[in-house]
Amino acid sequence: MKTLMQAAFAAGAFCLAASTALADPAVVYDAGGKFDKSFNEAAYNGIEKFKAETGTSYLEFEVQADAQREQAFRKMAQRGADPIIGIGFSQESAIKKVAAEFPNIRFAIIDSVVDLPNVQSIVFKEQEGSYLVGVLAALASKTGKVGFVGGMDIPLISRFQCGYAQGAKAANPNVEVIGNMTGTTPAAWNDPTRGAELAKGQFDRGVDVVFAAAGGTGTGVYQAAKDAGKLAIGVDSNQNHLQPGTMLTSMLKRVDVAVYESAKAAKEGNWKPGVTVLGLKEGGVDWALDEHNKSLITDDMKTKVEAAKADIVSGKVAVHDYMSDNSCPM
Repeated sequence: MKTLMQAAFAAGAFCLAASTALADPAVVYDAGGKFDKSFNEAAYNGIEKFKAETGTSYLEFEVQADAQREQAFRKMAQRGADPIIGIGFSQESAIKKVAAEFPNIRFAIIDSVVDLPNVQSIVFKEQEGSYLVGVLAALASKTGKVGFVGGMDIPLISRFQCGYAQGAKAANPNVEVIGNMTGTTPAAWNDPTRGAELAKGQFDRGVDVVFAAAGGTGTGVYQAAKDAGKLAIGVDSNQNHLQPGTMLTSMLKRVDVAVYESAKAAKEGNWKPGVTVLGLKEGGVDWALDEHNKSLITDDMKTKVEAAKADIVSGKVAVHDYMSDNSCPM
C-alpha cells in the first residue's frame, strides 16, 4: 500500500547499489527476545510479513548479552546477509563498527542514528503516540491519577513518559501523573514481576490507568491491572488482546512496518541510506482500537483523541520531545 510511511522511506539520499539485492535479510533482536509481545515481536512480525509476501528467507539472532552484538552483526555480514537490521538503540555501536568494515552491505537500525553511507536509521516520534494514549488515560480515569511504568531508565523512554503526561494534562489539566522506571540495565525490558510490583504501588496511590513502555516487563503490569480491576495501556505492538477488558488501548509504534519496508526496499532495489523519522503524519505511531477495547472507548473519547491527533498532524499542537530538550513538562 502507498502510504506516507513508504514515502518517508523513499525520500532522501542516493540509492545504494543493489548488487546484493537478492541476498537474504537478517534481523538482530534486542534484549527481551523476539517474542516479548512488544518491541522485538513487532520487528519479527514485520520480517515474517516480508517472508510471506516474497518467499524470501531471512537470518535472525536474539541478543542475550552485550558482548554478542558486534559478533552477531559481523557473522551476518560474513554470510552475505543484506540488509542487516538491528532492533533497538543498543545496537548502535555494533552497527557503527561492523557497517564500516562491510561498506558494500546495507544495514538498518531502529531507534538510533548511525551516520554511514550504507546505514538506514529509522527513528520514531514516540512522544506523539504517547500523547494520544495520555489523552485517553485522562479521559478514562475516575480518580484523576494516571500512571506510567517505563523499562530501562533512558531518554528514549522518558520521551514516552513526557508525551503521555502532556496528553493527559491536555485532556485534564488537574490530572496527576505518577511514573516509575523498572531499572537501569537491559534486564529492565524483561522483568514482569517488577513491572507488576511497580503497577501495584501506583494503584495503591490512587492510579486507575497505567501505561507501560517496558517491553516484556509490561506483561506484568497488565496482569496486575487485571487483578486490581484497573486499566492498562500497551505499547509498540497492539497488545489489546493480552488482557481484553483491561487494556484501554495500545500505543502503536510501527516497528513492524519499518522492518518490512527496509527489507522490501532492498529486495526491490530502491533502498536508501540516511535518517527516516516516523510520526503520526507518516503513520509511524498511533493508538489502537479494535474488538478487544471498543467497549472501553466512548464516542466522546474517540472524538477527542482523533481531534488531538489531527491537531498534532497539522502542527497546531507540538508535542514536547524529551530527547531534544531533557525536560518534562508534567
